[in-house]
Amino acid sequence: MSDSLETSLSRAVPSPALSLTTPTGLQSIDELKWRRRVVFSLNVVTYFAMLWVAAVILGAGGWTWVDVILFVCFAFGTPWTVLGFWNALIGLWLLHFKKNAMEEVAPYAAAGDVPTPIGIRTAIFMTVRNEDPARAILRLKTVKSSIDATGEGAHFSYFVLSDTNNPEVATAEEAAIAAWQAADPDRDRIVYRRREHNTAYKAGNVHDFCERWGKDYTLMLPLDADSLMAGPEIVRMVRMMQAHPKIGILQSLVVGMPSSSGFARIFQFGMRHGMRSYTMGQAWWVGDCGPFWGHNALVRIKPFHEQCKMPVLSGKPPLGGHVLSHDQVEATLMRKAGYEVRVLPEERGSWEENPPTMLEFAQRDVRWCQGNMQYTRLLNLPGLYPMSRFQLVWAILMFLGIPAWTLMIALLPVAAWQGQRVANFPVTLAIGLYITFFVMYLMPKIAGLLDAMLTPGGVRRYGGWIRFTLGAAIELVFSFLQGAVSTIRTSIFMIGLPFGVSVVWGGQSRDAQQLSWENAARNLWPQTAFGVVVCGLLLLIAPAVFWWSLPLTAGYLLAIPFAVLTADPRFGRFLQWTGLCGIPEDFNTPPEVATVMGSAR
Repeated sequence: MSDSLETSLSRAVPSPALSLTTPTGLQSIDELKWRRRVVFSLNVVTYFAMLWVAAVILGAGGWTWVDVILFVCFAFGTPWTVLGFWNALIGLWLLHFKKNAMEEVAPYAAAGDVPTPIGIRTAIFMTVRNEDPARAILRLKTVKSSIDATGEGAHFSYFVLSDTNNPEVATAEEAAIAAWQAADPDRDRIVYRRREHNTAYKAGNVHDFCERWGKDYTLMLPLDADSLMAGPEIVRMVRMMQAHPKIGILQSLVVGMPSSSGFARIFQFGMRHGMRSYTMGQAWWVGDCGPFWGHNALVRIKPFHEQCKMPVLSGKPPLGGHVLSHDQVEATLMRKAGYEVRVLPEERGSWEENPPTMLEFAQRDVRWCQGNMQYTRLLNLPGLYPMSRFQLVWAILMFLGIPAWTLMIALLPVAAWQGQRVANFPVTLAIGLYITFFVMYLMPKIAGLLDAMLTPGGVRRYGGWIRFTLGAAIELVFSFLQGAVSTIRTSIFMIGLPFGVSVVWGGQSRDAQQLSWENAARNLWPQTAFGVVVCGLLLLIAPAVFWWSLPLTAGYLLAIPFAVLTADPRFGRFLQWTGLCGIPEDFNTPPEVATVMGSAR
């Protein structure tokens, strides 16, 4: 064999050592396959066991059309809960009962703690559309100041990528950037660009950046208008990406910022616990095919620009046209291109703001819903890894389960009436399934609370045991009420999707605000009407079932007062004054958060 032919073959065929690992060479593919088989087995066994129990209960006395519908709805509504249960348990086990868990979950992270010189350039940009310019740009300025304080500022540039179509807001953006440039010695590394047309939404905005400036940088860090990151954490993540050129996307674990809104404060208290164990457990088996949330993440520009451009879907919106929830599709395409997509499962210097009212939250949910349902048109993308394709399926199932549960609750009075007519109805089994489901549904929260309790000083970070316990109780009630309100809104929206109902993408309200009773009633009367009908029928038909159903149905009845109360500034101030539902940043505020929050007060 000639030397040239031997050389060609050696280049064409990967070495056995490389073929047995993920692209970075840090994790064994066989090990990840074993983990995925374990998780798959646990989920399948649990899921089918629950389906079997449900079939026994519904089939008592013979199957009716109502039983069949309930069983199908249960089958669609349960998978997300089952996977959340096992992700949370696995994460809790890793966090407290497994040595060197981070080495198993994120072996690339160690490179971030080695003070190697940075030799690559990173573009940090913020995408905005009709946002408050002063508020958004302050966050980007704060990020720059935090990075400059590390001594590595020369390796970073800053961009405001505007899709604003409101002339007054555009003028304010230009003035704010000009003032920043005039006051900053690094004005040449501060760039403002506004597109005349919002083509392809945020994904188009980002790819326009790649076209114009991408060749000048190795990495980019997208930020939303409500994003904030600490300089030391950004530098640490850049070192990870520099040490491992085959990581294409490195997603930080984004947590909520302190808020004066009662709704946002309670919501992010629960999310803080719910995400921690869940994300750790998910990262353990997802590995190199991780999630991308579109912001607060480092992205390798060259493969992103060349391989991750969004297709334009055939047909008209809502399911056709430009892809709205582009981030997870970009993650699957990045992995297809031969680069790893990783989530760093640590709460370190990465924040965002949450919607300040129930109405804003519901509106955000339907935007995500429409974007995720577009994934049904992308499941046949060629060349995707099985795990990446699973991520798309999972995003679809997250929203398909919502109308399924809504229909189940709507049929609950009929099911209760049928059950009373069945001799020897398995009441104990039904109660057992009901309680088991709720424990599984709540497991991410439970695991997060246990994690705080088991971590030395963990509860103290939340203001001590009294605040922590009361906050957990408040958030538990809140989550049931909020869930009921948002599921009806999302279910109505999903019914409208086949008829062309579509969301309007624009600026979002991010500050605490009063919500009038009139506004709440105008938007939430369907929830109230639904609750009155279902609960009224249950009281007439089966009062005992009514009382058992309250965790599911009370949120419909209380939708309007719940939305008004949680948006009331006085309620938010009360929570702040007492320290209830406070997150660690409320009690020990990082300087970056203090700078941003100080301007908001």
